[in-house]
Amino acid sequence: MSKIEDIKVLVETGKSKKVAAAVQGALDAGDKAQDILEAMIASMSVVGDKFSAGEIFVPEMLIAAKTMSKGVEVLKPVMAGDVSNSLGTCIMGTVAGDLHDIGKNLVVMMLESAGFDMVDLGVDVPAEKFVQAVKENDNVVLVACSGLLTTTMPALKDAVKTVKAAFPDMKVIVGGAPVTPEYADEIGADGYAPDAGSSVAKAKELIA
Repeated sequence: MSKIEDIKVLVETGKSKKVAAAVQGALDAGDKAQDILEAMIASMSVVGDKFSAGEIFVPEMLIAAKTMSKGVEVLKPVMAGDVSNSLGTCIMGTVAGDLHDIGKNLVVMMLESAGFDMVDLGVDVPAEKFVQAVKENDNVVLVACSGLLTTTMPALKDAVKTVKAAFPDMKVIVGGAPVTPEYADEIGADGYAPDAGSSVAKAKELIA
């Protein structure tokens, strides 16, 4: 089995203590950091599918995410060399009334490893706090709002509206289990990502 395949298995099975050495081993063997990252993202997508299908539960999902995070830590210095300049700053948070952070944390990791400077506002974030964060940080090119509960859909709408009122040209991307592309359009968001894996492509497309 190739070193990259080994890493995929480690992420899928949540072997967080072994992954850093495996990633370093793959780099030493000449594998590209981007290829290793993409393999880990693919593994998280498998984990996400298993979670959706009810084959695994939140603890396994968190352990896999933590494992990927440890792998990404090894890649960051290497990829910092690859990414000659940052893609810009992205402000991310889960909207007011919602305490879910697994999906948000995955998206933060994915976007950070893709070259964005991430500012993670955490969970239960009031709309005004997104605006405040845009004012307080340099080179903000994207605001990402996550909502995982149907009851917090109005808060998602409020967050998008508040950001757009303060910064009409700011790109806003939304996501979360109950969110659809239609709802994203309806509330005035610029983009929608169904999962962490697709968030990178959509984010890059929005700021291009």
